[in-house]
Amino acid sequence: MKKITKIRWVVAHDPLYLFLRAAEDFQSEVNARSKDHKIEVEIMTPAQYAERYNEGKYIPRQELFGLMHEGKIEMSQMVTTTLAAKFNPDMHILDMPFLFNDHDHASRALEGEPGKQLLRSFSKESNIRGLAFTYSGGFRCVPSGKNIKSLADLAGETIRTGMNPMARDTFAAIGAKPVSMELEEMNGAVREGHVIGGESAWPRIYPTQQNTFSKSVVDTEHSLFLTSIIVSENFWNTLSPELQQIIAEAAVAAGRTERQRSIEDGADAMVKCEQEGIKVIKISKEERETFKKNTESLYEKYQFAPGLLTAIRNS
Repeated sequence: MKKITKIRWVVAHDPLYLFLRAAEDFQSEVNARSKDHKIEVEIMTPAQYAERYNEGKYIPRQELFGLMHEGKIEMSQMVTTTLAAKFNPDMHILDMPFLFNDHDHASRALEGEPGKQLLRSFSKESNIRGLAFTYSGGFRCVPSGKNIKSLADLAGETIRTGMNPMARDTFAAIGAKPVSMELEEMNGAVREGHVIGGESAWPRIYPTQQNTFSKSVVDTEHSLFLTSIIVSENFWNTLSPELQQIIAEAAVAAGRTERQRSIEDGADAMVKCEQEGIKVIKISKEERETFKKNTESLYEKYQFAPGLLTAIRNS
């Protein structure tokens, strides 16, 4: 009888379907590769995990790392900005403006040596190992409750940014007034008049109901919203080299599929916005170059591991 290797994967972020889909893709990839091994991937929401393994006590996503450290779950996905803040500031390089030229460039960097270097860095400071990069978003855009006609219209406006200093500095560079908050807080902040809108990504607009306040969406593509497939280091070290290879390859393949699906979701969301009368603002080449030039100073302000930026740009 084959020994069963059990992987408990908790899906703890919204929009739920984006993360559930990635976990299911991983499950399929593992099944296709594990002919001589029995690997069971149990995919759960936090509520399901609480019911099955934690006597009904709900575990917020912020405690996922603790569950991994204690050996209570084996895998999940996490926003790279969170991983940067908790374990390795070099991960913040992925939040820098205009780091990637396009999706192909991003894939080469994320699957190449720069990405592998960043993924390896988790285990130095934690019980977490990074296996692959996913989007769960992709290139960022700016949905707004005001009719924005150009990038210049964002100057002087208060907008929501992600939870990292690079995002705040990026929008301050074009004269906006940035306010950091979680993406889930943006709708309420717009309704209460605290912001006019803010950073998001096309695949997230409809699942998080940002379309309900949006009159326009500026397609800035200034940076990438990224997540990462992560695994418990302690669990990883119990696996044979063969099982490690199966899981690592399955994660990379699932990440590649997830990124492509996010790109397709984004294109669909853009079309849907236009059909529903939400203005899609494609910034001009000149506006993009101005935005990029205004944020060049961030690469002097924020320093990362020697050679990392060059390796990404040359990918």
